[in-house]
Amino acid sequence: MSKNVIIIGAAGRDFHNFNTYYRGNKDYNVVAFTAAQIPDIDGRKYPAELAGDLYPDGIPIYAEEDLPRLIKELNVDDCVFSYSDVPYQRVMGVSAIVNAAGANFILLGPNDTMVKSTKPVIAVGAVRTGCGKSQTSRKVIEYLMAKGLKVVAIRHPMPYGDLVEQKVQRFATVEDLAKHKCTIEEMEEYEPHVVRGNVIYAGVDYEAILRAAENDPDGCDVVLWDGGNNDFPFYKPDLNITVVDPHRPGNELSYYPGEVTLRLADVAVINKIDTASPEGIQTVRESIAKVAPQAIVVDAASPIKVDDPSVIKGKKVLVVEDGPTLTHGEMKIGAGTVAAMKYGAAQLVDPRPYTVGKLAETFEIYPNIGTLLPAMGYSEQQLKDLEKTIENTDCEAVVIGTPIDLNRIIKINKPNTRVYYDLQEIGDPDLSGIIDDFVEKHNLV
Repeated sequence: MSKNVIIIGAAGRDFHNFNTYYRGNKDYNVVAFTAAQIPDIDGRKYPAELAGDLYPDGIPIYAEEDLPRLIKELNVDDCVFSYSDVPYQRVMGVSAIVNAAGANFILLGPNDTMVKSTKPVIAVGAVRTGCGKSQTSRKVIEYLMAKGLKVVAIRHPMPYGDLVEQKVQRFATVEDLAKHKCTIEEMEEYEPHVVRGNVIYAGVDYEAILRAAENDPDGCDVVLWDGGNNDFPFYKPDLNITVVDPHRPGNELSYYPGEVTLRLADVAVINKIDTASPEGIQTVRESIAKVAPQAIVVDAASPIKVDDPSVIKGKKVLVVEDGPTLTHGEMKIGAGTVAAMKYGAAQLVDPRPYTVGKLAETFEIYPNIGTLLPAMGYSEQQLKDLEKTIENTDCEAVVIGTPIDLNRIIKINKPNTRVYYDLQEIGDPDLSGIIDDFVEKHNLV
């Protein structure tokens, strides 16, 4: 008899685990997904068009809080934990809930979930959300493109809309972002790639996505896996780069699956050295030496610049930062905050008295965000609430610390300036030399 399975997820790794391990596998019957971290993704179905012949009615998605009831009512044998950037205490807390309800608690590993590419693959991941994966990915792509190579990036999933329509998505222009009805979170990841002239794919079915990328109409010499949260790659990498964050020292050994990602590293990038404490930097160095002694260590900074420093100097400013970095990423200081301090803001204004709607709910769920405003944009309502909150806030200017220009998406009725940051390597070894070796090893030039 087949085993009944619930996949515990957050609209990303959970779907990939299903597609690679459970879809078409008659030994298992996936009776449900559960959802957490991302608002408003429960209550949907994983559609029959993606679930395969064994699931003609699709698979329902419930809130994770329903897990004990679902295990009993659906006679569940196995629960598979399938989302990322969570402390070990949280993982084992869910395990206790599952075991107490009578089911097995399972973590799938790389051998059962990584897809093999026909092209060389470079994977960029991190030990937490907000470490600097995106600027590291951009730097790697710049080095490859400078050698005349065609690079196709593939981004960790963020399928919050129509899953059938999002099976395979290709982004080559800024207009494609509107075409695919992207959320802020998606635009923050896709836009920096397309404005630099490289194609990026994302979606739901990551084997289908990989095959499309390998045969991209503009050509493909190298696949760049641009990871999400602190997850390990969906594809088997030929070079695995992991970014660590000395602003959150110790997290690299206490969050799932960030430690897995670090242990898999061929290269460990210590980012934000320019703003971190010496003690924090030393802690992550020791962690790398302990669990990933094989990794080449690259020191790096994320220098900040803004469009107009005069908007900040001497002003009471509202700092808007990347949403997930502040929420489940638990960051207390982001690029916008660094810019506000660097360029002489008189005060960081607390947005909490002015929040409305979904943003007010976000602060209730994540009360430790502090005096920063997360740019939450998973839905049209959240965008409206973000716009209204900024309008309400008693500040003189707004510092936009998100990877995209919010002015393109919402109306900001106050003076504002955008923050930019790119990876800057410090000393040797550096990514340029590492990419040179990679290109030579795979006979790419």
